Formats: sequence, structure tokens, C-alpha cells
Amino acid sequence: MTSQSTTRLRPASNGVKTLPFTKEQIEGLITKYPTPFYIYNETGIRQTARDIVAGFSWNKGFKQYFAVKATPNPAILGILKEEGSGADCSSLPELELAERAGITGENIMFTSNDTPRDEFKKARELGAIINLDDVRHIEFLEKHAGLPEILSFRYNPGPLRGGNAIIGNPKEAKFGMTKEQIIESYKIAKQKGVKRFGLHTMVASNELREEYFVETARMLFALAHEIRENAGVELEFINLGGGLGIPYKPDERAVDIGAVSARIRKLYEDAVAKNLMPALKIYTEYGRYITGPHGYLVSAVRHVKETYKKYAGLDACMANLMRPAMYGAYHHITVLGKEGAPEDTTYDVVGSLCENNDKFAIDRKLPAIAAGDVVVLHDAGAHGHAMGFNYNGKLRSAEFLLSPTGEFRMIRRAETGEDYFATLKF
Repeated sequence: MTSQSTTRLRPASNGVKTLPFTKEQIEGLITKYPTPFYIYNETGIRQTARDIVAGFSWNKGFKQYFAVKATPNPAILGILKEEGSGADCSSLPELELAERAGITGENIMFTSNDTPRDEFKKARELGAIINLDDVRHIEFLEKHAGLPEILSFRYNPGPLRGGNAIIGNPKEAKFGMTKEQIIESYKIAKQKGVKRFGLHTMVASNELREEYFVETARMLFALAHEIRENAGVELEFINLGGGLGIPYKPDERAVDIGAVSARIRKLYEDAVAKNLMPALKIYTEYGRYITGPHGYLVSAVRHVKETYKKYAGLDACMANLMRPAMYGAYHHITVLGKEGAPEDTTYDVVGSLCENNDKFAIDRKLPAIAAGDVVVLHDAGAHGHAMGFNYNGKLRSAEFLLSPTGEFRMIRRAETGEDYFATLKF
């Protein structure tokens, strides 16, 4: 194998957040469907999926598994299936969603924790690759679903310098096994007749430091050698996990997947050349990186209020987008039609939930806002609609797909009062 030159497959942020649609297009959509709603840009999603495949094309057998939890919609899964992606699932409904989108067999990576028997049974039924989170799950899986030909195990490396903001330090995380446990897991599974093996880890979420992913690969390649030496197991694949962040703020730089992949390739080729591990397949399970930058929450301003501060009240709330309230996350806001206006007024941008943390932005400089203005929250294509809820009787919004021809297609209708009451017994 020979190294290839680094190719920038995804441009860094230039400090400007742009939109794939116009004010006029949104006004036309609003005449038929009330705000709030989500829009996903198909062109951007497809291109990012292609960039990932191109970046890792040096690895024979490379596979990207889309993290279904990021944007669980069959239209999105269908697009990514067409681009060669599998599905990374962590629950029974996600397995069924992948199945309904036509993704089955080893195109599914099933990684869960605290897993019930029915989920293991469904994963076995679909022929998914099962990625176990605990050495004790081998016996549990064998008892309730039977052991498959292939198994993977999730590694938790313990203390890491500079833990990730969302997942935290792996030592404090509930996910994965220690090195001693994971080596023991391979020994047990091999003794029980499992023939094929994989290795997985996930130590970061929304991480922009490229070094984090290079060091993750280095760690796993070294562990592959230890597994071979101590458990007598040759791995078929290493799943590097996901966690690639996106530049939510205009001054942040996007992760250069081409540069990351080139550095991982160098480590891989070195490890293979030194016979530290076989020439195995590389898998990834990116979610946010693919759909996050290409999703938008569109909402209208209901009221503008002034007390000790100025408040712009939207018809969306944290039931539509939880990340700012849950993580203190930043989402850029564009006021449609006022892109060139001076941002000289400070607002808290809020929803109508009976919770004081129902805020999309605090002390945000924006153009002067009036009731009826339409605002767009950027980078909402992952962990946005998916994390919605019904507290205060709030109803979750519709989702639309923006096609390459500029047309909007509804891919999820808005919830109604009938949906909210459907499970109640009066």
C-alpha cells in the first residue's frame, strides 16, 4: 500500500452561515404548512456521504453506518442507503426503521447498552452485526437469541486526557468494557464457536479536534495487536465509531475528513506492515457530521417582549430543539429577509414552554425583530427533531426534504391533538 495525498473534501467554515432556500420559498411553504417545521437539504446530505466514502476509499471493505438516532426518518435512511451507507442502531424501533428502509443483514450495526432480550432477538433475525457492551451479555445473548457467527465488542479505554464535552471522560461513561474485560470476551466468544470478530469504540461526541479521531485509531490498532496476542483472535473489522463534530458557530472550522482519513491510513499501513494486525476493514458510524449541517428548524416570531431584557418568542420551543437547553449548545439564527441588516439588538430567543431554560439563544445580537418575522435555526439536522418530546402538551413538528430541484417533500407530518390523546384512556 502507498499513501495518498490529503484531499480537502469538506470546506472549512468561512464565518458565514448560508441557507439552501430563499425567503420566498419558505413563505410559499408556510402558506400550506404552519411553522415550526424542519427542512433537510438532500444535496448536502448526499455530498457529505460521498465525501466520507471517498476519504476512506483506500480501505478495501470500508463501510459507513449512519447513526439512526441522529435523524430517524426513512427518507433520510433511504438516501444514505443509495449512497452505500448502512445503519447504526441502538434500539428495537431503530432496527425496525432500518428494516423498513431496506437495510438488513450486516449492513446494520447493532450497538446498545442495558439491552433487553427482544432487541437481541430482532438483531439476530435481521442478521445484524451485534456489538456487545458487556462481557456478561455473551451469556445473555446466547440464552435468549443464540450466538451469531460474528460478534463485536465495545471498548472503553478509561481515563483520557481532555474528555469530550458531551460524552465526558470515558472512565465515567456507562458504555463499553475495560481492556481486561474485552480480551476475556473474545476468549469466551471464540471458545463458544463464534468465528468472526470486530472491535468498536466511541469516546467522543460532537468533537472538532481532528487529533481525537487519529488517536482513537492509534489506540484501537494497538489493541488489535493485544487481542491477537492474548486471545488468539484475528479481527475482521475495526469500527472507529462516530463523534465527528460540526461547526455550529460561524467562526469554527469543519473537521477535514480527508485529512483525518489520510492520517489514519498512515497508522493503519504501519500497523499492517509491522504485522501488528491483519489488513482488516475500517468502519465508521457518523451521524451528526452527515445530516447536522444540512438541517434547519424554521419558526415564526409570535411576540416580542421587553422587561429586564428583550425576548423574541417563537412558535417553536425546546420540545422541537432540545440541544440549547440541554447542553447550552449554540445554533446560529438567521432572520429571513434581514440577512444584511445590522445585528444591533440583543435578545433572548425563547419558546413558550413553562420552563425558564426554554431558550434557543441568550443575549444574542440579531437584527431588530418584529412579530411575524421568520427565523431559521441552523445546523439542526441531527439530534434535533429526534430529541423532541410532548411536555406541556407540545406537538412535534413536520419534516420536509428539499430536493436537488428545489422542491419540498413532506417526510413526516406534524403531530395533531389526536396523536397526543391516542394513547390515553379516558
